[in-house]
Amino acid sequence: MPQSVRGPLRHSGGVPHAHGYARVSTTSQDASLQHDALTAAGCARLWTDVASGSRDDRPQLTQLLERLLPGDTLVVWRLDRLGRSLPHLLATVNELQGRGVGFRSLTESIDTTTPGGRLVFSIFGALADFERQLMRERTIAGLEAARARGRVGGRPTVMGPERIEAARSLLAQPGATVTGVAAHLGVSRNTIYRNVLAGAAQALPSPDGQGDDVVPAPGGGAGRRGGGGGLD
Repeated sequence: MPQSVRGPLRHSGGVPHAHGYARVSTTSQDASLQHDALTAAGCARLWTDVASGSRDDRPQLTQLLERLLPGDTLVVWRLDRLGRSLPHLLATVNELQGRGVGFRSLTESIDTTTPGGRLVFSIFGALADFERQLMRERTIAGLEAARARGRVGGRPTVMGPERIEAARSLLAQPGATVTGVAAHLGVSRNTIYRNVLAGAAQALPSPDGQGDDVVPAPGGGAGRRGGGGGLD
């Protein structure tokens, strides 16, 4: 089913109209139920998108929102036909109210042109904010509980104790380089420096600008070793 606009064009006299918006997710779905309900509700024109509710690109909705004038009302069959989520729905309706445009949802019997409808949407907004606060508090509580058990957040390190020990053994071999050890273990040079050589050595620039591997020399010093070497 193609995207469609039905009904006469709004006339230029600026008379307020009720505009109906319908949405189906796939072409195999039929929007007739929504169209019939919107027409019965007095909508002068119907706009229909074929798109998933999670998508941002809904051209008919975009055109409809651009055409709405103060005093007009946007009507939907059900709340989920308009908003991708509760925060998105609230933001859209609040924007409409700021432009002097009303909003009605037939299934939920919500009408922001009435005091009761505006009260319902203010409650929705409070609930959405309450949910965000709860999620934040649960996240913080979970992180604190994990820290108490000795765990920290973030991606697990690829360098476990066995790999760290293997890297130390390989680096102790004559002629070993950080580049060669990193390639052998399948990790980056930075991973070796961070987990094995932290505080012991830093990469020093070579005259050609390519950089040399630095492996701590016996006795705590750092010896320069060419970056071109590697492990057999």
